[in-house]
Amino acid sequence: MPKIYFVGVDVGTSSARAALVRSDGKVLQQIAKSIRTWNPEHEHFEQNSTDIWNAVCSCVKFVTRDIPKEEIVAISFDATCSLVILGDNGEPLSASNTGNTQQNVIVWMDHRAHKETEKINATKHELLQYVGGQVSVEMELPKLMWLKTNLYLSTWIKIWRAFDLPDFLTWRSTGCDSRSLCTVVCKWNYDGLAMEWNKKFFEEIGLDELLKNNAEIIGRNIQEPGTPVGKGLSEVAAEEMNLLPGTIVGTALIDAHAGALGMFGCNAEDANCIDDLEGKLALICGTSACHMTLTRQPCLANGIWGPYRGAIIPNYYLNEGGQSAAGLLLDHIIKTHPQYMHIKLKLNNK
Repeated sequence: MPKIYFVGVDVGTSSARAALVRSDGKVLQQIAKSIRTWNPEHEHFEQNSTDIWNAVCSCVKFVTRDIPKEEIVAISFDATCSLVILGDNGEPLSASNTGNTQQNVIVWMDHRAHKETEKINATKHELLQYVGGQVSVEMELPKLMWLKTNLYLSTWIKIWRAFDLPDFLTWRSTGCDSRSLCTVVCKWNYDGLAMEWNKKFFEEIGLDELLKNNAEIIGRNIQEPGTPVGKGLSEVAAEEMNLLPGTIVGTALIDAHAGALGMFGCNAEDANCIDDLEGKLALICGTSACHMTLTRQPCLANGIWGPYRGAIIPNYYLNEGGQSAAGLLLDHIIKTHPQYMHIKLKLNNK
């Protein structure tokens, strides 16, 4: 039987990572590459989509360097729910008050859109019941509303596509403009039960132009996680990653949700692996901390996000909660300790 391998890519808050995985699930290679983040103003955090993509390609090439290309059968991505803004020809379009086109990604933990968040929540629209009663400042519609309010002429009217970062990566890999059900239902207020964008909701919050031409700016082709995207790796992306064109690309997940999938212990060779899913709670810790559960029947709870059908596993409903800066606060405590630099220097000198 020929050997087959898979590549998994994870783009976190400060770095991109890739892993080479054998068909039996054994991870053979891993590497990470840092990503630059700008913090030009209080609560503004920005990145560059080209920088992220280059980091991804560098990591993929490293972990696959010793493997024949034909033995790598698929690649997939997870990433933070950051907002990527592109202009004509898919070029980066500034999402920053600085006007710098390099700063075209509003990072998930950016909190600039407080006023816009309040405006959306003031509508008390029925869709808000699926985000615990109110959208978070970290979700995408408040950020898009901020762009319309603050950068209307320089950015808003020039937007060609607005992507969640996981979907940007699959688009950049394949040229196929599809979106993951995971990203749009969890972070974009997509109606996952009706499987459509709610026109009345977008009209009520003043973002209905995002739905013009069958919602081409924010996504008209919504796919379940893991579904093959387009015709696989494009010629350009394959060359950048040193893989074969047509290599299968799976529809992406948000990074925390990919972590939950792993923690739930799903095993493609074990038909009974999901029998006890409803008795599990996944706690995913990084810059933030997320608590996730899956149920066969939808469960609405005030203050809890969800239920989101099929956001991680088909036919299961996801509910989630958490703390957005849990890991970051731990970093802050460590780095501000009087002995931090002393210990760091001591370790570096070993």
